[in-house]
Amino acid sequence: MQEIHQHNIERVIIVGCNIQKTDEQFQQSMEELKSLAETAKGKVVGAIEQKRERIESSTYIGKGKTQELTALIEELEADVVIFNDELTSSQMRNLHQICKIPIIDRTQLILDIFASRAQSREGKLQVELAQLSYLLPRLTGQGQALSRLGGGIGTRGPGETQLETDRRHIRRRMNEIERQLKTVVDHRERYRERRKENDAIQVAIVGYTNVGKSTILNRLTEAGTLEENQLFATLDPTTRRLTLPSGLSVLLSDTVGFIQDLPTTLIAAFRSTLEELQQADFLIHVVDCSNPDFDQQERTVRKLIQELKADAIPQLVVYNKNDQKTANFIPNHHEKSVQISAYKEEDLSLLLCEIENELKSLMIPFSVDILATEGKLLSQCRQEAIVEKQEWDEDGHYYAVEGFMFEKSALGHLFFERMKKKELQHV
Repeated sequence: MQEIHQHNIERVIIVGCNIQKTDEQFQQSMEELKSLAETAKGKVVGAIEQKRERIESSTYIGKGKTQELTALIEELEADVVIFNDELTSSQMRNLHQICKIPIIDRTQLILDIFASRAQSREGKLQVELAQLSYLLPRLTGQGQALSRLGGGIGTRGPGETQLETDRRHIRRRMNEIERQLKTVVDHRERYRERRKENDAIQVAIVGYTNVGKSTILNRLTEAGTLEENQLFATLDPTTRRLTLPSGLSVLLSDTVGFIQDLPTTLIAAFRSTLEELQQADFLIHVVDCSNPDFDQQERTVRKLIQELKADAIPQLVVYNKNDQKTANFIPNHHEKSVQISAYKEEDLSLLLCEIENELKSLMIPFSVDILATEGKLLSQCRQEAIVEKQEWDEDGHYYAVEGFMFEKSALGHLFFERMKKKELQHV
């Protein structure tokens, strides 16, 4: 696969074909492609756009635009052409023959960025699996060199083509990666089960790429994850413990950013990472209100949450970068939301209170007596429930505690039994 994250900055021409989008949506999509190219250490020196009813099956863009592209490549001395869509193997082959320089599509570009950003072993394996899934059906588009015949004892079999050898090698490597990933996924699953057994409340931060998810995680928990004003700065999920104003302790997870037309190979490869989102008790959906296209980005994330079957999980919409919001910004009033700047302490305090209030709305009230000898239970109560009242009873030598708890938690079951006994004693 052509890599474009070399040390020398490559000169890039971006190409887009507007089929069904409005002019505004198409321009936003092209701007996003430009940002992706810059994230991959490329310099966009030119752009070609075309509006058509349907794409050209052989070259994606029309014959006239193809000629315009070749002239522009020569004039601007471009090193690579990036298309704002996923190309077929025949389109890629035909365009490469015409342009004589590497042709990359949007999916390949995103995969390339992911490959340069993955830090953990799991992240690297997931990216490689996605790259191989993308490459397998496109081997015929890599040129004639892969189609030469070759024989060999115990290797290729008589008359087997280089193409078939490459396919077999890729499938074997994919099977090996899937086997290794299964081990990692099983380990993550055991870790999740342990968290569930410990009654840890899991909160996941989701949102479009580059909206400030990692910044919010870092400011709230001092997690120290990578913060950059670039697309896909975070690939590996980070989970940290967060203490809310009442003392309630939750686990806060950062997740990989979403993007329009996120390649299906990536969604499949990052399944185990995205399961962090599916297993959450509560979602914090971060939206960049300084982006003119914030509404489209918000809808894209909602659609992906729905596809991941996580739309039933309660969520709070956090409009971030409030200090830079656009003049046309109008929040979605159908959802519970809060507007903040992740760099303002008072806004972070407001966010913590909002998270606590939302979690409180999912809980049930309790009123129990905790004996002076049950110090450990009192401490557990402060961490796993929202305590609103705690009074010492001199005569009974116990604490009268009132607050809110999750009904299905171990603490919930214990307190429910105590409240039941208390009621029976008063009958």
